[in-house]
Amino acid sequence: MSAEDKIRVALLAGGASGEREVSLAGAAGFEEAINRDRYEVFRYDPKTDLGRLSREAGNIDVAFILLHGIHGEDGTVQGFLDLLGIPYQGSGVLGSALAIDKNMSKILYRLNGLPVARWDMARPEDGDDPARLLQSIGCPVVVKPAREGSSLGMSVARNSDELRDGIRLAYKHDSQVMVEAFVSGREITVGVLGNEELIPLPLVEIIPGEEFSFFDYTAKYQEGASREVCPAEVSADVTALAQKYAIRAHQILQLRGCSRTDMMLAADGSLYLLETNTIPGMTPTSLLPQAAEKFGLNFTELIDRLLQLALEK
Repeated sequence: MSAEDKIRVALLAGGASGEREVSLAGAAGFEEAINRDRYEVFRYDPKTDLGRLSREAGNIDVAFILLHGIHGEDGTVQGFLDLLGIPYQGSGVLGSALAIDKNMSKILYRLNGLPVARWDMARPEDGDDPARLLQSIGCPVVVKPAREGSSLGMSVARNSDELRDGIRLAYKHDSQVMVEAFVSGREITVGVLGNEELIPLPLVEIIPGEEFSFFDYTAKYQEGASREVCPAEVSADVTALAQKYAIRAHQILQLRGCSRTDMMLAADGSLYLLETNTIPGMTPTSLLPQAAEKFGLNFTELIDRLLQLALEK
């Protein structure tokens, strides 16, 4: 394929969120894996390059968004690309905004019959006196910023003091803070690929090291801190149900292209949805690429599939 015939891809990576380094790592893996015989890649960092992207939009065929968190996964950059007339992989403005807001997504899960743990939204005064939340939810609980990713600002609280400290920490990352009943069990994640026709990927179980109380930022990204098992060693019934829930979450949130829904598998076999990611990690060893590999798509083929789904728009 000649240079004139190649598909011109704008790779958006970096940004200004707390997940900038994760984004840049994903971009490095993307650039190494993409089929250079078919695609020509142009790199843009939204922290500095939005003006240049706007000026060069007429020379771009499709964008690949490798941004996580606020101003990347929340619909804002998606709206910018819509205005420029550039198709992109993944979900649009509405789906992105719904999915990044853990409170809104859990409300929609519950309204549509998907199982979720009890939760309440914190108030600023709860950081001084969490008695209201102790009464409504109890302990242990997970405290998390409602619109942050990679477990930034997240903690597990097992008593009043830890709850107070966790609320204060979470408020440093977001003006909305969720307090969710802690579900003891195994963490499972399920990827979904497709636009109209949806394909569930094999389940991945995430096993943090013994020194971690949950899958926090360090457990996610420090080499050797956690172990992933794909396909997860669960029954066929659990697999089918988790895949059903992941597809339903994808549909409820109005998503496209790909998603990855995180769940807890309790000791009694019950599943509880935690959240749905619209731009999952995209290094070759990230969870979605691992599942795609087991499904039969290597990293290069996964990138190609996602770009083709983007061009379907």
